[in-house]
Order: sequence, then C-alpha cells, then structure tokens
Amino acid sequence: MAAVKFSETKEPLSTKRPHNFVMEGRKKLSITAVQDVALFDETHIVLNTDMGELTLGGQNLHIDHLSVETGEIKIEGSIDSVSYDDNPAPRGGGILAKLFR
Repeated sequence: MAAVKFSETKEPLSTKRPHNFVMEGRKKLSITAVQDVALFDETHIVLNTDMGELTLGGQNLHIDHLSVETGEIKIEGSIDSVSYDDNPAPRGGGILAKLFR
C-alpha cells in the first residue's frame, strides 16, 4: 500500500476571519482580523481589516501588540474617533489626503 501525502492548503484570501473590536474606556483597544497597518503616528492609525479600512484618531496613540500571523492588534492612548471605510481611496497623497477625503 502506497503512502498518500496531503499538501497543506492555504485559506483563500476572500475568506474573512472573525472581526472583533473591543474598546476599554477609550484608552485601550483590541482588534482582530487586521491585515496590515497602513498609517501610524501619535494622532492617527489607519488599519486594513477584513471589514474595510479602519481609521482611529486620538492623542498619544501607540501600538502595544501586533501579530501579523493572527491579525490581532492592541492599541493604547486617548481614542477620540473611529471610522470604517468600505471603499478606501487609492494609496498616495500622504496623511493630508486621508484626513481631508
């Protein structure tokens, strides 16, 4: 009897992971299903998630934990605004283009 090898199959990119958004007192934020960090500074963080582009605004924002493998991120700081965009603008133009669209 011949041995049969099964090749490892990767999950299709179109398969969405569970997206969770948990904020604790506007000071701590945990998010899942994050694909990548598009922009980051002390007042704005832009994340590409499985549910669209997520923009966070605030003061003294910093990324406490980021796992590209699991798509988890933890953010701390004073969070003032949260906005999702299902149809983000093409990349380019810098932070001013993102702020004034």
